[in-house]
Formats: sequence, structure tokens, C-alpha cells
Amino acid sequence: MAKRGLRSLAVAIFIPFILTTLSAYASGTAAATTTIPKAFWHPPMWAFHLASISTSCLTGLSAWLVWADGGFHSEPTTLPLFLAQLLLGLAWGPLVFRLGATWVGLVVCAILLAALFACSRSFHRMNPIAGDLMKPCLAWVSFLALFNYTLV
Repeated sequence: MAKRGLRSLAVAIFIPFILTTLSAYASGTAAATTTIPKAFWHPPMWAFHLASISTSCLTGLSAWLVWADGGFHSEPTTLPLFLAQLLLGLAWGPLVFRLGATWVGLVVCAILLAALFACSRSFHRMNPIAGDLMKPCLAWVSFLALFNYTLV
């Protein structure tokens, strides 16, 4: 039983890790984003990628905690909220950094923030620890929204 639990935990963290790593790769490197105007508080690209991967893994861990408590079955909106925030988070980097679509990125970021907030509240109802693990993710997406706003 414990082996199955560890395997499911590894999958819950590994899938968002791989998807976010691929999204970071699709976003481009620092050389590909030299056209983006940089504010004095603009972090380097590796910091964007590292923070995105870290928060994505945190959401995976939170989702696993909810899943382990049977939360996806008891509240049917929880899984779509998790998937929505995951997909929106994957789309933001390539939209802003690779395509330069800052307006679209700002809209995606605003929807991502709302989906992440709703997901966090839903997770908190199922497992308070899972909801608390989403707080750094909310802080990161709030920073992304502010950053994206300065690009518009």
C-alpha cells in the first residue's frame, strides 16, 4: 500500500514538473527574450523557470493530497479547476516570452490567478494543508500578473 502511495505521489509531482519544464523550454532562453523591456526588478529567465517549475510541483503535491483524501470524487469541480490552472500556467510563458503576446498573456494571467484562487479554496476545503501549499503559487502568479502588466 505504501509503495502505491509513493508511486502516485511521484507521478503527481513528476507530470507537472515535466510539463512545466517543456513549457519553460518553449518559452525560450534569455537570448531569445532580449526584445522584452526589463524593469530593474525583472528577474533573470532561469529564476522565472525555476519558480514556475517549483510552484507547479507544489500544485501537484497539493492535488495528490486532495486525491489521497478522496477529494476529487466528493467535489467534482476540484479536478477541472486544477487542470485549468495547470494548463493556463503552461501557456503563459510561451505566450509572453516566445510570442510576445503581452496583452493575451495578461488576460491568461488574470484567469490563471482566478482559477488558482478557486482551486486553492477548493483544495483547502478538502485538505487544509493542500490549500496552504497553494499560497506560494498564488504569490508567484500575483508577481507574474504585476510583471506582465508592466510589459503591456
